[in-house]
Amino acid sequence: MSVKEIVLGGGCFWCMEAVFQMINGVVSVEPGYSGGHFAYPKYEDVCSDKTGHAEVVRIRYDDSVLDLNGILEVYFASHDPTTLNRQGDDIGSQYRSIIFYTDNAQKNAIESYIGDLRRGHKFKDPIVTEVRKFSIFYPAEDYHHNYFRNNPDKGYCKLVISPKLEKVRKKFSAGDITLKV
Repeated sequence: MSVKEIVLGGGCFWCMEAVFQMINGVVSVEPGYSGGHFAYPKYEDVCSDKTGHAEVVRIRYDDSVLDLNGILEVYFASHDPTTLNRQGDDIGSQYRSIIFYTDNAQKNAIESYIGDLRRGHKFKDPIVTEVRKFSIFYPAEDYHHNYFRNNPDKGYCKLVISPKLEKVRKKFSAGDITLKV
């Protein structure tokens, strides 16, 4: 197993966590905060939109099963990278589209992938996804971990996360990227 890591923000971390937990090759998904200027932020701090952090997920994946391009394919299919500081009704810089790379090879691959999306006019509007060097990850509070799995009947889970998961299931039901059973 060749485990690699990437930190992604694409709206609410509950959504991103639930999406990546169902993808084969993903070893672990952890919600948290990154990209801000405030040490050890809590959820309330990040929601104030004053810390500079984004809600993110730290993904560890087996590169021999799912490579970085596969991670990026799922990422760009599971959120709208063209809306600045929002995903649907979730509004604020903590919900921005952002990728934190760990080394230059990862940075180059991410920039190349985004370039291909732009050249292919994959999205009607311009991609606003930030690509930044990873510095520090702060794990979210325990109640955020496995949020969808632990709360499938809550309103946000039913109205926002479930339809997103169904969209991802449909898109990746066949092909190189496979879903966990």
